[in-house]
Amino acid sequence: MDFERLSHDLKQLRRLSAGLGLAALLLIGAQVLSGVVILQLLGRERTVLVPPNITQTFWVSSHAASNTYLEQMGSFVAWLVLDVTPASIDWKKDTLLSYVEPDLHGVLKARQEVEAERLKRLNASTAFAPQQLVPDETRQQVVVRGRLRTLINGEETANETKAYRVAFTFNGGRLQLTGFEEVANARP
Repeated sequence: MDFERLSHDLKQLRRLSAGLGLAALLLIGAQVLSGVVILQLLGRERTVLVPPNITQTFWVSSHAASNTYLEQMGSFVAWLVLDVTPASIDWKKDTLLSYVEPDLHGVLKARQEVEAERLKRLNASTAFAPQQLVPDETRQQVVVRGRLRTLINGEETANETKAYRVAFTFNGGRLQLTGFEEVANARP
């Protein structure tokens, strides 16, 4: 036996083994680093929200939306609810219901169906012209003030200043409607 050749082969195998061990340690380190990065990213998903018509810049955090976003969504909801005709009430109702918080979906759907039936029976239409938007970022709501014009069979029956509170909740990265009600203070 050639002792020197065997000794040299043994040294080569030890170097190769050490190199493979180092490579395994680097791969383990990369896996641990990947796991840490993934754990840090959990819960930090970013949801891109686009209001129906973007007119201003806005921001959205994990639990709230900015005043400008509330204004845009508040005027959109007011348009869906208050600017209706017998021909448009059904699709506006369906569009509105896609923004409603699940707990209130049934109640608002019933209310909108009654209103749709009433509008069709009377051949009535309403047109709302917003004049002022007053957002409240802490409560996630906006008061929309404007003129509500009501027509029955083409004849104007009312044209008065009204104010409506549109309340939202920010849930699961999405702004959801939680309330729409007329408020007493209608003066801008």
